[in-house]
Amino acid sequence: WRDAAAAAQSALRRYYYIPSQGYLSDCLHAPPGTPAERARIDDALRPNQLFAITLNAIDEIEIARSVLAACEELLVPGAIRSLSNRSVTHPLRIVHQGTLLNDPHHPYWGRYAGDEDTRRKPAYHNGTAWTWVFPSYCEAWVKVYGPPAAATARAWLASGFDLMRTGCIGHMPEILDGDYPHRMRGCDAQAWSISEMLRVWRLLESDGADSFF
Repeated sequence: WRDAAAAAQSALRRYYYIPSQGYLSDCLHAPPGTPAERARIDDALRPNQLFAITLNAIDEIEIARSVLAACEELLVPGAIRSLSNRSVTHPLRIVHQGTLLNDPHHPYWGRYAGDEDTRRKPAYHNGTAWTWVFPSYCEAWVKVYGPPAAATARAWLASGFDLMRTGCIGHMPEILDGDYPHRMRGCDAQAWSISEMLRVWRLLESDGADSFF
């Protein structure tokens, strides 16, 4: 398992890290049978790469810090956007019944509202802000910068408290609009959102345990 973990870390650094952008590619694009070194990098900035830090898949502190710096632009109070509001070189086409719904080179969709198939679904993973992924940013921050950074991470995490005081009291909503004023959308009381909030808050109360670096 140690050898497999080392191979995964090496492959992540070699094939997914984009030095010119300072963050990890969300995925690689290639037809079946094409090796990873010939795949095309997807340069969309998404928050999924935070799990590479929290799960110890990144073992280089400078890369981890760069990933955190890049993901900071995704943050909204209490949530983190699923896609940055920037242009991409690898196009993302969203087509419904033969009709192109978006700008493939600027696929950000910041408002989760309207018709389900032509408005909400395109927004769901392309700009909508998610509450359950947000605590992982705070966790990753402490893993990278160590226990002294726990106070900063708690301050960020506490930005979600206002969401718990409105809507369904004592719970976290599923998603928010990526665009200001970041209206609550989706499920009013999402179990994995509130449980992640609690898990990371308890972690940060203990100053985040030990950093990985």
